[in-house]
Amino acid sequence: MNFIAYLILLILIPMVLLASDKSILVQSTTSTKNSGFYDFILPLFTADSGIKVNVVAVGTGAAIKNARNCDGDVLLVHSPEDEQKFIADGFSKKRHNIMHNDFVIVGPVADPAGIVGMQDVGLAFAQIATSGAKFASRSDGSGTHTKELSIWKKIGLDPVNESGKWYLETGSGMGKTLNITIGTNAYTLVDRASWYSFSNKYDHRVLLEGDSHLFNPYGVMLIDKNKCPTVKSAEGQSFINWLTSYKGQKTIGLFNIDGQKVFIPTSK
Repeated sequence: MNFIAYLILLILIPMVLLASDKSILVQSTTSTKNSGFYDFILPLFTADSGIKVNVVAVGTGAAIKNARNCDGDVLLVHSPEDEQKFIADGFSKKRHNIMHNDFVIVGPVADPAGIVGMQDVGLAFAQIATSGAKFASRSDGSGTHTKELSIWKKIGLDPVNESGKWYLETGSGMGKTLNITIGTNAYTLVDRASWYSFSNKYDHRVLLEGDSHLFNPYGVMLIDKNKCPTVKSAEGQSFINWLTSYKGQKTIGLFNIDGQKVFIPTSK
């Protein structure tokens, strides 16, 4: 092989390898990963598109921070207010609403705070706070934590003043927070997908559900190439297009845990 041919190979091989790297990185909330949702849908997307999806699953706050640091191509989380700020700051042009579920309050069957039968999550939070019962908070900036704080704010109570007493700040993900909830006979707020997929329920049950304030929408956004030049815009948009397509929405609706529907497709 002469020198010129060798140089051509040195140039072409990296270009071919780069062109064949059809993959994206999704910064995501933990509930979608831990529930098995991605294990269900991603092989179907890859079969249709040839694009491999790698997922970093952390709390919504951490996922958004990672996306702001240009670590990823797509952001999929569940905190609409934070997502809108992400867009306002120029990190994405559009939020696509793809699905929803809800949050629930879980607690011990004995229900020491007496919230069973309540329909108002704010009143239930207030009763837990005044009953002497324990409440475990993720306290990690996640979408679940953001929702929890909005409920405390709604009733004019700052539970952080009671941290270490009845209010337990775990600073951890949903799995560890649920384990602490079980171990301390406490209550907690959890998204339905995480609760269905959690195996160590012991004597804890869903004690309050159905309040409209517990609605939990999931949005997906393409990270803007103007902010993050390394973003794979074409591949990332293909993933979003698939999720919002008829087939993608139908696939989301088919996902279940032990026969329980986990996410409701809601693309608009």
